[in-house]
Amino acid sequence: MSIIATMAKHARLSVGGAAWASMACTRSQLSLDLTLGCGQTFRWRETGDGHWTGVMGGRVWTLTQTDDRLWYHVYNNKDAHKEVDNRKRKADGPAQQLNKSEKRRKVNIKEEENDVPVTVKKEGEEDMLVDYFQLNVNLEELYREWGLADPHFKHISNIFTGIRMLRQNPTECLFSFICTSNNHISRIQGMVDNLCRSLGKPLCELDGTTYYDFPSLSAIADDKVEALLRDLGFGYRARFLQQSAKQILEQHGPDWLQGLRRTPYLQARNSLRSLPGVGLKVADCACLMSLDKADAVPVDTHIWQIAKRDYKCAAGSTQKTLTDKVNRDIGDFFRQLWGPYAGWAQSVLFCADLKKFQKLKEMPSVKLEDDKKASLPLKKAKLKIKNEKLDQIEKPTSVCHKKAKLAPQD
Repeated sequence: MSIIATMAKHARLSVGGAAWASMACTRSQLSLDLTLGCGQTFRWRETGDGHWTGVMGGRVWTLTQTDDRLWYHVYNNKDAHKEVDNRKRKADGPAQQLNKSEKRRKVNIKEEENDVPVTVKKEGEEDMLVDYFQLNVNLEELYREWGLADPHFKHISNIFTGIRMLRQNPTECLFSFICTSNNHISRIQGMVDNLCRSLGKPLCELDGTTYYDFPSLSAIADDKVEALLRDLGFGYRARFLQQSAKQILEQHGPDWLQGLRRTPYLQARNSLRSLPGVGLKVADCACLMSLDKADAVPVDTHIWQIAKRDYKCAAGSTQKTLTDKVNRDIGDFFRQLWGPYAGWAQSVLFCADLKKFQKLKEMPSVKLEDDKKASLPLKKAKLKIKNEKLDQIEKPTSVCHKKAKLAPQD
């Protein structure tokens, strides 16, 4: 008698909707497709039309949204180890298999009805989403303010709405971005997957895909890890990952990264730069995406080109490579333009420049022009601009070399 186990599947809102929970959230406050697909995290995959599955807080989630609701399904990790159970069942004798099959028959029947693992809803899940997506920040208001200060941003933002900065686990964020050196998004995703598969704890298996928790600092710091990661194709990044984890544990302790959330931006950035493989861009990414430094502006070649092409920023115009000085000048330029949430605004322009989203720009522009005209009187009042049209506001040029007002560096 053969025993066929039901394979757990990725949840879909259209199937088994009772297993989902939701919270109020409009698309203008959060776009899952743009926020999770723009390269600030490498742990989420689109597993269905508008459905994203990934790991957050040591659990596996599937998220989707309707016009005014954010829907979420959290998988029970206890149901995740079917593959392990199946291997153990094969190793058992026929009698043991039959006894175990009787105990599991009712569970299998229930799963066959829903094709989705049972969700165990726990208190605090909505709070986790609010924290992860920083939903306490009013994104619509920020977009309005950035649009008032920057007509180019206003034009882009009519298409690329709802892009938020995530508040990721600092260890996961930093070590993921160490993998980004001279790399592209799809390959980075593969590296992060391999890192988790090799050193992280298995959490859940869905449609044959096993999801893993991000490894701990102690797991990454093990002396054998560098060789392991080199065999997996990490190259020189393998040493950076292992040595950075080891340095953090030996010199600072396991809670050091979390503690940098309470440290001023420039001090936190300089602290991160003491780690192997962490330059200005990686440090700024960690500061912005996990350490609560909303004014951190990561500058790579994409942002450098945007600054020159769309803002006529002269910083580094004679340079062939992105130096630390050019990095700081461009960051200061955008901080002066966009204010204390400059890093959030930068992410919108970065997303809009990605090849994967260029089709969005082919949308009809009539509505964009109507929106621009309708909002002009309010913009004039807020900015105290009299008798001027929005398209007469000049883009900043000469201010590129000026330093934004920042807190003194510690």
